[in-house]
Amino acid sequence: MIKDEDFISSKKVPGPSKEEIRCLILCKSQVSSNDLVVDIGCGTGGITTEMAKRAKKVIAIDKNSKAIELTKQNIKKHGVAEKVDLIKNDGISALKSIENMDVAIVGGSSEDLDEILELAISKLNPNGRVIITAILLNTKLEAIEKLKENDLSPEIIEVNVSRGHILKRGVMMKAENPIAIIYSKI
Repeated sequence: MIKDEDFISSKKVPGPSKEEIRCLILCKSQVSSNDLVVDIGCGTGGITTEMAKRAKKVIAIDKNSKAIELTKQNIKKHGVAEKVDLIKNDGISALKSIENMDVAIVGGSSEDLDEILELAISKLNPNGRVIITAILLNTKLEAIEKLKENDLSPEIIEVNVSRGHILKRGVMMKAENPIAIIYSKI
């Protein structure tokens, strides 16, 4: 796993997803060297970069120009640029031109989660996997309901990562935002 501090980041773009979260997403996605992965709302490219180290190809989508630029820098820095296609567009428009995905990861949906999931699920190969990361309770509930509407069996885990900071007097644990990972096989 790539350390968080080894990613190029900016306060203007979300990410990278924390190392422990990326690790769990990799595990739950069951990504293989034959897979086409689509990362919707790629942010700084943390998940894109980790997936590209393992998958056949990754398509990273974000409507934010700065996010696309940071992802481009990170995939180049970590030597996986040849395995990643970058698309600067919203998730719905970009997904319309993509077929035969093995793994769809939704990290950002700009209030279009319902339509993004509908499109992504319809374009997943048999045995495809869909993964949604969420901070907001509403997003978690919406994702679960949409997966159920599509006759999938969603699972959810919520991760609370705290990092220890060594102080003179002892160790202080500082919590990161809790993140839910909602996932399902087709």
